Amino acid sequence: MGGFSIGMTEFVMMGILPDVANSLHLTIPQAGHFISAYALGVVVGAPLLTAFGSKWPGHKVLLALMGWFMVFNTASAFTDSYTSLLVFRFLAGLPHGAFFGIGAVVAGELAEPGKEAQAIATMFTGLTVANVVGVPLGTYLGHTYGWYFAFIIVGILGLATFISIYSWMPELPPSSTDNFMEDLKVFRRPQLWLVFLLTTIGTGGFFAWYSYIAPLVTHVAGYQADIVTYAMIIAGIGMTVGNLTGAKITEKLNPLKATIIALVLMAGGLSANTFLASGKIFVLIMTFMIGFFAFCVSTPIQMMMINASVESRMLGSSLNQSAFNIGNAIGAYLAGLPIAWGYGFTSADWVGAGLAGCGIMIASVIVYTRNSKQIQTAYT
Repeated sequence: MGGFSIGMTEFVMMGILPDVANSLHLTIPQAGHFISAYALGVVVGAPLLTAFGSKWPGHKVLLALMGWFMVFNTASAFTDSYTSLLVFRFLAGLPHGAFFGIGAVVAGELAEPGKEAQAIATMFTGLTVANVVGVPLGTYLGHTYGWYFAFIIVGILGLATFISIYSWMPELPPSSTDNFMEDLKVFRRPQLWLVFLLTTIGTGGFFAWYSYIAPLVTHVAGYQADIVTYAMIIAGIGMTVGNLTGAKITEKLNPLKATIIALVLMAGGLSANTFLASGKIFVLIMTFMIGFFAFCVSTPIQMMMINASVESRMLGSSLNQSAFNIGNAIGAYLAGLPIAWGYGFTSADWVGAGLAGCGIMIASVIVYTRNSKQIQTAYT
């Protein structure tokens, strides 16, 4: 439920981007700043809130994070200015990374031996299912009644998640050390920063495409605005299937190999989409495929970060959410530049393919460094 709520608020902005822009009298690239603001909140909040909260029982920390999430997502629905919405999106993003980071570690602890990847994928399934149900619903309501309805629903879902955690979350001991400075030693590990960079650049390719999916479907493929809702459902189905597939690939190979395979497929899919997006059938097929390729990487890359931060797994796991959302901000911003310069909405896909390609190069560096036994153990 927490993953569903967070997934909806993070991705629904892509679907209602034109509506927000029209309502606040902004350009689409300017409205894209709200995506970046939320991502920046995740980047700041993930390590900060996890570091301060990881010494408390997991269920209590998750309760506090979801309470914060609920308040500021609801506040986002009741603003009518660029500045205030920008601030509320930043504040709403603060608990995101810590919630997923702590949740991923808890999921692994509750799993049977050898099933950690599937447990983490199950948690992230909430996020992907949000793209099948929550995001299309929010997009439809945004188009029909007003974009603010999407955030009202997120606030209600946050409240339901808060009640569910309080009622059903089992009590677990903190997974951190007793010393804050000891936790910070995790940042000394070079393999952690390589995975951080890989997540940031590689997943930025997905967000370069997904941030502008609405104008891609309407302006390039020629669909009416109401088709965007169905495109979001198709993308969400692809993400859900890709998330579960990525977990299976990880169990059969290892996290690093699974990540490289996903990034290669993502770069190829985004490149192909620049030629196929003008076709009404092809754009929907590629919407599914790119969502599938992109979320094959979610579980293996999360496991790489957890394995690379043995001193404080919750802090490291949350840091990966920071990296993921730096990729969100970078992807949305960089893809918006050629659009603002007049190169068309398919130029965002070229930016995405380039970022995924850079991710492949970083993964190649990691493969090279696996000659070190210590680093090899951390990555695999």
